[in-house]
Amino acid sequence: MEAPAGLQSTPRKKMTKQLTGKRDDSPLHSATRAGQLVVITTILTGAEAEEDIAELLLKQNQAGETALYVAAEYGYVELVREMIKYYDLGAASIKARNGFDALHIAAKQGDLEVVKVLMEAHPELSMTVDISNTTALHTAATQGHIEVVNLFLVSESSLATIARSNGKTALHSAARNGHVEVVKALVCKDLGAATRNDKKGQTALHMAVKGQSLEVVEELIKADPSLLNMVDTKGNTALHIATRKGRAQIVKLLLGHNETDTKAVNRSNETAFDTAEKTGQAKVAAILREHGVQSVRALRPQANNPARELKQTVSDIKHEVHNQLKHTRQTRKSVQGIAKRVNKMHVEGLNNAINSTTVVAVLIATVAFAAIFTVPGQYVDDPENIPSGLSLGEARIAPRTPFLIFFVFDAIALFISLAVVVVQTSVVVIESKAKKQMMAVINKLMWLACALISVSFLALSFVVVGEHEKRLAIGVTIIGSTIMATTLGTMCYWVVMHRIEASNLRNIRKNSMNSRSRSGSQSVMSDSELMNSEYKRITTSFCFEPDSTIYGNCDGLSKPPSFRLDIDGKFWANVTASMSEEQVYHELLYIIKGGNVTVCLVQTTDDEVPLEAKQGFSKVFFS
Repeated sequence: MEAPAGLQSTPRKKMTKQLTGKRDDSPLHSATRAGQLVVITTILTGAEAEEDIAELLLKQNQAGETALYVAAEYGYVELVREMIKYYDLGAASIKARNGFDALHIAAKQGDLEVVKVLMEAHPELSMTVDISNTTALHTAATQGHIEVVNLFLVSESSLATIARSNGKTALHSAARNGHVEVVKALVCKDLGAATRNDKKGQTALHMAVKGQSLEVVEELIKADPSLLNMVDTKGNTALHIATRKGRAQIVKLLLGHNETDTKAVNRSNETAFDTAEKTGQAKVAAILREHGVQSVRALRPQANNPARELKQTVSDIKHEVHNQLKHTRQTRKSVQGIAKRVNKMHVEGLNNAINSTTVVAVLIATVAFAAIFTVPGQYVDDPENIPSGLSLGEARIAPRTPFLIFFVFDAIALFISLAVVVVQTSVVVIESKAKKQMMAVINKLMWLACALISVSFLALSFVVVGEHEKRLAIGVTIIGSTIMATTLGTMCYWVVMHRIEASNLRNIRKNSMNSRSRSGSQSVMSDSELMNSEYKRITTSFCFEPDSTIYGNCDGLSKPPSFRLDIDGKFWANVTASMSEEQVYHELLYIIKGGNVTVCLVQTTDDEVPLEAKQGFSKVFFS
């Protein structure tokens, strides 16, 4: 198939982006992407002024790409050669959103011819870096493009020394990715590059053993055998790293060199064999065992001495206490959250009760008010026919005793309900305690109003049923009275029981607080006496020194302390500055292992403390 007219003779070898994925492309971008040299030439020569040409060249699409970047990305050498004529150094080094300029993207793609064209036009482009301080040489080395790497090294050999933000040089990246030819070229150009460390303290050999290339590892060792025993910030040699990664063949290669220190111990107190066991690399562990690599326990029996065991035990105790405190804080936070939610529910319930009481009070007031105007028999309302003994507007049953009872009790219920309504609608109570107190009073008033309106109903029932059916009224009265008496009696019983229980709880709490207060005062007095006796309290974790003496990590002390430990009046240990590690170990180990103990020592000075104070006990507090 013939190429379209105007398309350059050397097409791009690899398409890495879809044409339809571009947005906001200028005509120059589109022509460049299509490789149309004739169209590009027409666009550039057809511009009316230099400002228009500059605007076209500097135009960036949504990805931040210039037309030159697009040409370099797609490997259109002829387009790059034509377009670079219009780009100065600043324009040619414009970066896309990915941090790459035209030279970087060409180096990443391995387009040697494009890189040559750009370098010939602007050699300074080789010194540009992306957002992570990566040079084009570093990018090419990472991808293993040896020809591009050689071109950069010839033009500017110092490029090999420029490290990324993380401290890694081009040699680090090439070694990690197993590009042996690139590694050879970089080492040959700069012999010191092999020993340069990144921010983790790792050399190129540390990076190489993470990969799979035996050739790269061998090449680096050949360049500088001292790399075998160089350690990173964690104390790991290349053998440690290869072991952790499970690189069995590389481990064999490293062990095959006599310079390899098989007894090297990292900051985690591990040999390579310990690392293999820790990471579950059984195959590597077998290889290490065959070559005589031992664990740190076998190499350093003294590492398992009493002093170290004691220090480890104290460290474990400290860690456990820290976890317990953390758990306690989390529990306290959860409890506080629950308490807040419960309190919120109580407040909402109290508000709902107040609102409900208001509605009930209004209802009772309405019924009580209306009842007086709807009595049986109606009222005397005919001026021409007024019964004897009655007056105009008077209730026909007014003289009867049941009506009088109804009238009095109904009126009292009405005014109690109205009083409750007035209080509820006029008083705004913010404090929860005040709300509860107000609700308690209103609640009792509503009980009374309900009882009174019930009596009013029962009294009026005797009038309604008449003399002949009085038994019916009596039955209703008995039933109603029983229900109301039972209800109110039960409620009163629970109120009284609640008051008694609350009173008992207050008494218990008061007694507990008084007991704590007395205990606290005694404790404070005891501590005060200790301080007045010129004891100096210090918190210590025991430290062992090479001179076989023990002393606490005590700031401000002129000499190691001598102290005696006592728990609950029972003698446990007597430790002096002259005791050896072994003696101190036997004295203290049982105490420390007996529980989570925080030891607070009380230090004395021989000159200032009387004899009886010197014989006094220190304190041991359990955490």
